[in-house]
Amino acid sequence: MKPSKPSKSIISRKHSSPSRHAGAFPSAAAGAAIAMLVLPLAGHAADDAAATRDADYPHKVHIKGEKESDFKAEHAGSPKYTEALVDTPQTLIVIKKELFEQQGATTLTEALRNTPGVGTFFLGENGNTNTGDAIYMRGFDSSGSLFVDGIRDIGSISRDIFNIEQIDVLKGPAGTDTGRGAPTGSINLNTKQPLLKRFANASVVGGSADRLRGTADLNTVVDRRRGIAVRLNALDQDNGNPARDEVKEKRWAVAPSIAFGLNSATQFYLDYLHVKQDNLPDGGVPTVGLPGYTSPDAKRPFLTTAAPVDPKNFYGSLADFDRVKADMVTGILDHEFGPRMRLRNTSRYGKTKQFYMLSAFMGSSANLITPNGADPAGWQLARTNRTIKDQENTILANQTVLTSEFDTAGLHHILVSGLDLSNEKQTNWTYGGGGTLQPANLYHPDPSSPLSGLRLVRTGARNQGETSTAAGYLLDTIKIGERWLLGASARVDHFDTSFDSVAVSGTALVPTHIELTDSLVSGKLSLLYKPTANSSVYALWANSRQPPGSNLVLSGSANSASNPIFDPQVSTTTELGAKWDLMQHKLGLNAALFRTVVKNEVEQDPVDLLYYQTGRKRVQGVELSAIGELTRDWSISAGYTWMDTSIESGKLITAGGANSLTYTPKSAFSSWTTYTFPFGLKVGGGLRYSGRLLRGTDGAVGTPAFADDYWVADAMAAYKVNRWLDVQLNVYNLGDKRYVTAINKSGYRYTPGAPRWGSLTANFHF
Repeated sequence: MKPSKPSKSIISRKHSSPSRHAGAFPSAAAGAAIAMLVLPLAGHAADDAAATRDADYPHKVHIKGEKESDFKAEHAGSPKYTEALVDTPQTLIVIKKELFEQQGATTLTEALRNTPGVGTFFLGENGNTNTGDAIYMRGFDSSGSLFVDGIRDIGSISRDIFNIEQIDVLKGPAGTDTGRGAPTGSINLNTKQPLLKRFANASVVGGSADRLRGTADLNTVVDRRRGIAVRLNALDQDNGNPARDEVKEKRWAVAPSIAFGLNSATQFYLDYLHVKQDNLPDGGVPTVGLPGYTSPDAKRPFLTTAAPVDPKNFYGSLADFDRVKADMVTGILDHEFGPRMRLRNTSRYGKTKQFYMLSAFMGSSANLITPNGADPAGWQLARTNRTIKDQENTILANQTVLTSEFDTAGLHHILVSGLDLSNEKQTNWTYGGGGTLQPANLYHPDPSSPLSGLRLVRTGARNQGETSTAAGYLLDTIKIGERWLLGASARVDHFDTSFDSVAVSGTALVPTHIELTDSLVSGKLSLLYKPTANSSVYALWANSRQPPGSNLVLSGSANSASNPIFDPQVSTTTELGAKWDLMQHKLGLNAALFRTVVKNEVEQDPVDLLYYQTGRKRVQGVELSAIGELTRDWSISAGYTWMDTSIESGKLITAGGANSLTYTPKSAFSSWTTYTFPFGLKVGGGLRYSGRLLRGTDGAVGTPAFADDYWVADAMAAYKVNRWLDVQLNVYNLGDKRYVTAINKSGYRYTPGAPRWGSLTANFHF
């Protein structure tokens, strides 16, 4: 095998892509994973010729002269990952826009269905409802580990993907890559950027539940000689929810960007994003009548056999609202000093404001009113939880990444060194005057029922958290000979957090001030062997740390998990995996065996109700995926994961007492495939499976301890009318399956999956 030419590895990615870069059968799953681990070794001889041909281009995005695969990406978006995905020693799934556009996905949550076991499984607790991208991944909440072009994106809002080129899903803790974060991974959204070519694309979508959406993607070259181009992405949407009566999703957005020097060694990108949302939020549906529901009151045994409610029922008020305004300005300077050194500097200012009011409920024995005994016609549900949130998040960040190549003592290094500086603020104001909403008929709720006493006024109570972080890191990939890659990374994050709260006591305002200063050290080690140029097997160890209160919310109370007296939560993962590119890099096969241990979990003792740092949790399992093309006209994206979770020490957290983690399907499967006929017709579809979700426990009586597993099938058909127009029909939930997508901690409420529905899209190209 011919040695790789080191001078190619950085410069070859310069014009790589529009984004500036190129459960049910554990034993069978484990066997498949082990088989995948040894397949590359078996293919050594067959790939020798390809190895010689491809060794000169270790970081190419696609083979010259051939169409790039619609579904398979060659690289992740961040410059911290210098190697192609096949040589990246960790589970890293890239979801390209070509895939989620075929599926008609419009939000981050919908796009993430393309990687199994990732989703919004948790609805909330204490009558509150999670808003936005409340994402669970491999057993833990990953909502605080969302990034846009490598910079943390905060705020509990739903993110539209109209301006996204690809989504990188990194599974497993990676403190060296992103700093503080969730124990089981992070998600990075890569935005669209200007290109040196002219095009104009527009889409109009209509469908069920008064769905109406329009998008535009326009790119023009201002000065080809100087490499100046401008791009504009825009969105306007106003639609209902096919699963829920009254729930509305209305938003518009604009994302202009300009680039300079696209054909030179120095490139500069300036982006702006403005988003406004005006939604009617969803508080969920009572679990009365679902499997596992029993009467919470021995005096009302008839509730055990009560019929389930219509999942389209809306139990909130038409006066509810969810208003979001987000602005983000980003500047990126990319300079190539030469074939062996490249610098990228990214600066951002972002602000997100959310003003939210939701009429929620708790279906407890006290709130579930049955005045007529066993006659369900008069049963009522008290809607006493008036949730109001007024939150503002801001971030000011600067990141510098220097990538360099050099040789020492016969070893070839690709070293990524960097400095991350950021300041994050979050402010929450407390309101009074939420009004009183009359009880709703359990089976026939009236969302227009009178709301009395509504007079939203800030009480003077508020809290503000602010964190300033300075981080430095070194990520080194060392090439040993022709087939071995050793990865060694280290990062130090120093942060200063201040938290100020003002409480109302009678007529007085009582302030509290708390500070926390600390440094977090994280590391990563990996060893990768390449049996052929197109395959790899690897072993990985990595860790990450999360300070108490997620760095933005602290508490001076000893009876709080956010008290700064606690040590950071520590997560460690080990992973064995294999990756193999087939069909001239068009099809990628991946397999991984992983194990993550999280310690220093802060838990509340059920007896004295105080918090202790005694928790230790574990998640381990298998993940398999296949992404790319089987033939030139047949594309596929499929993934399967099996996860075994347990509480190693500390109290059990599931409602049924099982020794498992909550909101984590044991098995999950996701697939999508399309075939294009010679006469322009493209047909496709996919199956999704999510295993049983165990909910948390808070002493609720009679509510389901879990949400059952389910299968869902979707389909699409698209036809290219001419070079300017193609049309696409999407039909979702072909079998009209009733299922639960999320359940709250007490089990009183759930979010129903959408019944069968469809959309028709017209795509215009100019």
